[in-house]
Amino acid sequence: MQEKNRGLGLFTLLVYVFLLGPLLIIAAASFEPGTVLKFPPQGFSLKWYSNILEEEMFLKTFYTSILVSFAGNVLALLLGMPAAYALSRFSFKGKDALNAIFISPVLIPGIVLGFTMLKYLIAVYHLPIYAALLFGHTIIMLPFIIRVIASSLANFDFAVEEAALSLGAGRLATFFKVVLPNIKSGIIAAVLIAFLESFNNVDISVFMTGPGVSTLPIQMLTYVENHFDPTIAAISVLLMLFTAVLMFMIERLMGLSYFTKR
Repeated sequence: MQEKNRGLGLFTLLVYVFLLGPLLIIAAASFEPGTVLKFPPQGFSLKWYSNILEEEMFLKTFYTSILVSFAGNVLALLLGMPAAYALSRFSFKGKDALNAIFISPVLIPGIVLGFTMLKYLIAVYHLPIYAALLFGHTIIMLPFIIRVIASSLANFDFAVEEAALSLGAGRLATFFKVVLPNIKSGIIAAVLIAFLESFNNVDISVFMTGPGVSTLPIQMLTYVENHFDPTIAAISVLLMLFTAVLMFMIERLMGLSYFTKR
């Protein structure tokens, strides 16, 4: 039994090394004092982190990515939450086809979807770049919003909703006061997953950006084409910390909500 436990522990350790090893290499390389990205680093320096603040293009594109991801998340939530509720609550003709349409942005290759949006949104309908970028990110976030919230609704007992309706509550009031609080953790998870998908998106953003308008991942790709210093490694470390802090805040919020209900 002890040998099996040791073997399982060793296998788990190897899995963690495989998953976290590249991240640790990037983190170590970001402290390289030289002008060329290398591992192991030949010293220790924070100058590439300060270089991020000196490069206005990184700050500008970071704000753009945050704004587009947040605004697109709000739109995707306003569209996806009623859709997830209807798909989970009711049976109607064409339900499977409608569900397939909502999931299609995940199934279609990103390059194909991005080129299609470029052709019609910008070339045909002449939408402004910001509007086209927001539309594209809303489309790619919508499947994640719908699927995660629908999964949460699958575990919800709709008999509770029927009881509220039978006691005189309106359908809208029942949704906000009965259904919504019971799927709050699913909504938070959906928003988080969709935000990260939008913030790190490349294949859609590369077609939707234009002169003077870019997102952080696209700007990082552009920077790598002309520079090979550790600045990108430093940005990657900050993005990993940003993601970890965001997930910790969500976990604490969900835990606080649980104990409040108890």
